[in-house]
Amino acid sequence: MREDIVEGGTFPDYELPDHTGTARRLSFLQGADPMVLTLNRGVWCPKDRMQFRQLVEFSKECAVGFTRLVTITTDNFILSNDLRLGVGADWPFLHDEKRMIATDLGIEEYTDPHNRPMIPHTFVLEPGLRIHKIYNGYWYWGRPSTAELHQDLRDVTRRIRPDWKIDTPEMRQKWESGDRSEFYPYGKSWRQVFVRMAGEVDHFD
Repeated sequence: MREDIVEGGTFPDYELPDHTGTARRLSFLQGADPMVLTLNRGVWCPKDRMQFRQLVEFSKECAVGFTRLVTITTDNFILSNDLRLGVGADWPFLHDEKRMIATDLGIEEYTDPHNRPMIPHTFVLEPGLRIHKIYNGYWYWGRPSTAELHQDLRDVTRRIRPDWKIDTPEMRQKWESGDRSEFYPYGKSWRQVFVRMAGEVDHFD
């Protein structure tokens, strides 16, 4: 792994085509929310499919928890869609057929010259693509359970949401004075919030 890809560092803002063939930047998909980013081998890997089956249910928690979920594989356009549909995923799947990320991050899985995948990783990212936690998933047990992700996202949310603890005199005073700047959705409209909760990427702003 590249030396600067560490907890507390910033994950590169890659732009790749998604499952509709539309180029998406990671920062655009993340917005101002936490994000769980998985880097995976692809359609042929049973470990990936098992991980995705766990994430299918967890994605519903991500929606109500205002958290983005994004996957990147080394599949082509068709195989990426086969995988996404096959596991019942409802979040964006980006595909990196040219292995740009594997090369850039130094995570080529050199033990498999036939499929040429990248070593699977899961990243928990704070807003701004700031790396909170890194899990190396070469072995299945290196991948985070949904319970571990829940704990990570609790820690991230506690740090980034000024209204995590609203039962203080200071927060009550701000609310009663009409100051809503530190209360969700922090100046955004509820339309913007619900568009992101629904995963309607073409309507993100």
